[in-house]
Amino acid sequence: MDDPRSYRPISLLCVPYKLLEHLLFRLEPVVDPHLPTRQGVFRRDRSTPQQVVKLTSDIEESYEGRRKAGLVLVDLTAAYDTVWHQGLTLKLLQTIPDRHLVRFIVEIISNHSFILLTSDGQCSRLQRLKNGVPQGPTLAPMLFNIYISDIPNTVSTQYGYADDLALLFSHSCWNEVEEVLSLDMKRIANYLSAWRLRLSTAKTTCTAFHLNNREFSRKLVVTVNGTTIPYTQNPTYLGVTRDRQLTLRQHLEGLCGNVRARNCLLRLLAWSTWGAHASVLRTSALALVYSAAEYAAPAWCCSTHTKKLDAALNDTLRIISGYLKPTCRELLPVLTGIPPARLRREHSTFELALQAQLNINHPLHTLVHSV
Repeated sequence: MDDPRSYRPISLLCVPYKLLEHLLFRLEPVVDPHLPTRQGVFRRDRSTPQQVVKLTSDIEESYEGRRKAGLVLVDLTAAYDTVWHQGLTLKLLQTIPDRHLVRFIVEIISNHSFILLTSDGQCSRLQRLKNGVPQGPTLAPMLFNIYISDIPNTVSTQYGYADDLALLFSHSCWNEVEEVLSLDMKRIANYLSAWRLRLSTAKTTCTAFHLNNREFSRKLVVTVNGTTIPYTQNPTYLGVTRDRQLTLRQHLEGLCGNVRARNCLLRLLAWSTWGAHASVLRTSALALVYSAAEYAAPAWCCSTHTKKLDAALNDTLRIISGYLKPTCRELLPVLTGIPPARLRREHSTFELALQAQLNINHPLHTLVHSV
């Protein structure tokens, strides 16, 4: 790519600095109570599947109530790189009751310089970073969570995952959905402007979820700062692609293609003349194929389009066992020692539900007890 904005620097840190950051990360129990419940990243007992399941269940709830749901996916331009140091200092003082420690943390993230080195050996002058938190260090995500912890409350439900923010609102009237989301986006845009974060109106998208086929072509009209937010039929949030009726067909088809591509890599390890041992193939399949195939499985395990994915995973089992395609597929889990894909998805769903039931602070606790 020729656009310099498509590239992002990384921080190469020395070992003593990494140890220091890990020591400072022990502040996490002090910081966590100050973070809103909608923020689900880099926190204890929080994960991506929780956010995906929560959003999916809220959309399904709007279907049950025969309402239309509008979703806005907010995108920030270079979110970590535009953190205002003075504003971060103020929020750190409100969160950590030790001004000396706050001054020390701010000095760490402020004392950073960089040079630009081109492929032909030319380099720029030494520049000092005036804003932002370095990406890569352990401490950066926690500092960014503190910086955006006071995002104003909105009428629509918020789902936060670092700089990925989603707004969902459902109502029986389209005009009400559009008006509420537009007002909430105005409130969010004003907050971002006040704290020197940049909203990307080009990458921020909106979509509608409903079961009325007569309004299939109906597009949601949401505006912010006088600009209409682009509409998309198949939005992707945290790696899961959704459609209007929440069939998740596009997501599972893409996932199936991803599994087939990884199966090609697995076949290279299972060559007939020098292939790896079955135990090595099994471990490789679990790490390479199943890790991708089961991502956020509790959110889509009930979809009717999982059959294609199961067929691709059966090919994975055949590669591990070395048996041909005519082999009875019911025997493949026994031969490889890997439970059927459906049972593995049900197990992960049960584990997530059990965690939500036992932990009162779990974001899905209310959902599990209402079922």
